[in-house]
Amino acid sequence: MGIKYEKADDIMQRLADIAKTLQMDHVRLNGVFAVRSRGSGSRRTLGRCHALSKIWQLALGIDAAYIIEILDEQFRKMSKHEQDRILIHELMHIPFCFGGGFKHHDVVTERNVEKLFLNYIRLKGESEEKKGISGWF
Repeated sequence: MGIKYEKADDIMQRLADIAKTLQMDHVRLNGVFAVRSRGSGSRRTLGRCHALSKIWQLALGIDAAYIIEILDEQFRKMSKHEQDRILIHELMHIPFCFGGGFKHHDVVTERNVEKLFLNYIRLKGESEEKKGISGWF
């Protein structure tokens, strides 16, 4: 059957809220797109960040762009806070230069994500119920 993709405006709104709340000013929201996928055989992957590399930018004559993909079957089963952690994780992959590159998991660690997540819920005035899941990325 294959994987099906669709724009995810609801996820884009959440990404925009997270980026603005955490003052991730390097994340140019006009160059970030949210996509929901269904039909992946992956069981551990909850989200992905795709970057448009420099060679594609040059060949197509367009600016850098990033796609945040959430794998719907797994993502929708999670609590809102777990989903927020995933979205923060994926946004953290976007480098400060917003040039089409990618921050890897030596920077985007569970510990660093958790710090931003706790700051996010503090800034939003939400409860700090830390029912986190271990090894979620």
